[in-house]
Amino acid sequence: MASLAFGLVAALCWGIHDICVRYVSQRGGILPALTTVLAIGTIVMAPAAIFMGDWGAMSSKAMALSVASGLAFTLAYLGLYKAFEIGPVRLVAPIIGAYPVLSVGWAAMAGQEVGADQWLAVGAVIAGVAIVGMLTSESASQGNKRAAILWAVLGGASFAATFALGQAAAHAGSEGPAILVTRIVAVALAVVMMLASGGIRWPARGALPLLGMMGVLDCIALGIVIAAASMARPEFASVAASTFGMITVILAWAILRERMTAGQWGGVLLTFSAIGYLAL
Repeated sequence: MASLAFGLVAALCWGIHDICVRYVSQRGGILPALTTVLAIGTIVMAPAAIFMGDWGAMSSKAMALSVASGLAFTLAYLGLYKAFEIGPVRLVAPIIGAYPVLSVGWAAMAGQEVGADQWLAVGAVIAGVAIVGMLTSESASQGNKRAAILWAVLGGASFAATFALGQAAAHAGSEGPAILVTRIVAVALAVVMMLASGGIRWPARGALPLLGMMGVLDCIALGIVIAAASMARPEFASVAASTFGMITVILAWAILRERMTAGQWGGVLLTFSAIGYLAL
């Protein structure tokens, strides 16, 4: 199914992005890096969206949905980074990775038929991601675990809202403009948060090439999940995209030579087996 393939591409992009976050966050902080990444991704996609997008199709409803999607996307990233900052990974990753339940639930409430077997497959995807997260060795907490849980809930719920609102905006209007408005709102809100936290801070110049790559990856990931609105079962794109945390762990094993246990590989197998079933 094309929507699942799109979601897996998004997960791979965000997985690579998160590997890079480990590097840049130690050289200037998360918020300046996040703002730069969002801004670069927006600049990259702006020409295509402006000159090739069907702006005439962007009704007031589509614009409102796009703005709401941008607000949700910023909250999703904020919740994600704050949750992982406090940790531990094994606590917050399964919570964030459970957001497909909301995505599929909203699709069901909107009239999309979801069979019992599909619900089981979605549950298996979430369980596989949870297994990988829970068996990740980073166990030390840097703060209040209740706060970590709350940030993780915010991140997960906001990711589900981002994709649902973004796909609804694309369906009500045009994909390119909907994505661009979503991103512009996200950049504006990130700048406001940075100002509120002590003023504008720029990342180190040496980090800009890496941040540029991260911006492109983030742009591709968000764009293709929202673009799945025109496909059959668009909610399954967000299901597949939820594996980005697990893919980060796999990439850390492949690139950074971090160890993966047999249990983690079992979680990977369960997740992709379930995704394969949904694609049938």
